[in-house]
Amino acid sequence: MSETMRAVEISEPGGPEVLKLAERPVPQPGHGQVVIKVAYAGVNRPDALQRAGAYAPPPGASDLPGLEASGEVVALGDGVSEWAVGDQVCALLPGGGYAEYVATPAAHCLRLPEGMGLKQAACLPETFFTVWTNVFNRGGLTGGERFLVHGGTSGIGTTAIQLANAFGARVFATAGSDEKCKVCTDLGAERAINYRDEDFVEVLRAAGGADLILDMVGGDYIPRNVKALANDGRLVQIAFLSGPKVELNFAQVMARRLTITGSTLRPQSDLAKARIAQDLAEKVWPLLDAGRVAPVMDSEFPLAEAAAAHARLESAGHIGKVVLKVA
Repeated sequence: MSETMRAVEISEPGGPEVLKLAERPVPQPGHGQVVIKVAYAGVNRPDALQRAGAYAPPPGASDLPGLEASGEVVALGDGVSEWAVGDQVCALLPGGGYAEYVATPAAHCLRLPEGMGLKQAACLPETFFTVWTNVFNRGGLTGGERFLVHGGTSGIGTTAIQLANAFGARVFATAGSDEKCKVCTDLGAERAINYRDEDFVEVLRAAGGADLILDMVGGDYIPRNVKALANDGRLVQIAFLSGPKVELNFAQVMARRLTITGSTLRPQSDLAKARIAQDLAEKVWPLLDAGRVAPVMDSEFPLAEAAAAHARLESAGHIGKVVLKVA
């Protein structure tokens, strides 16, 4: 390994144009960590929020963006026994994925699913960790329940539709065009709702109400989500594309025994993320091995064009995951 590497820095808070190529020292593995030679890095909304100055890295994390990557293990820290140099992995990262090398806890790495290449595998960690912990652990989705996911063609949405369908739920999704709605139904949604033409509240109420809603929109969607829930329903909030503040009548929450919860992934402890990784390895990776679930790919950009990748992510046009090709 050389001592320096190419990386993409956030030169100042702002739009995609503030992402700049730079030279950085190659990270060294700490206790329980591995260093990965990055092949591909996933591009995600939290990266764009960090770039804009709205999502600071947690203490001790790299200031470089990038929360997931795939590649080859090239160095092991003390105490690492589950991986060997030369292993190909995909990994959830505390940051630093937009670079030729990245360090991350060994317990946050997962093997490549059978038959899957590094490009697709780079799209798994951030969305699968997020969906598993929020839809299944926190949201408690079970077979036969009615599940609504907003943003059905986002990385989160395409993952949530497939996993919920695989575990026997009845899946509903919102999207902003007929083309995107077709993608949702092709992935396993029973009903896709074009939010420009239809009211998801009416659709879900006609179906009996949603037992679980996964929402990243926030804003005026929050009271509408509450109306769309069935009695004893659960709303899990994971982002606020339309803002975090809203006026809400909590009498409905009490009278109908609703649960409103939410989480963010990045600030959780290394141990919590390791437990999610173990759940995924046991319960979800077999679905990936069998080809029953797969990441939906939108586009690929070279590392030097990270700004263009962010512009694509923030356009309304992308369907599925955007990746950076690093090596």
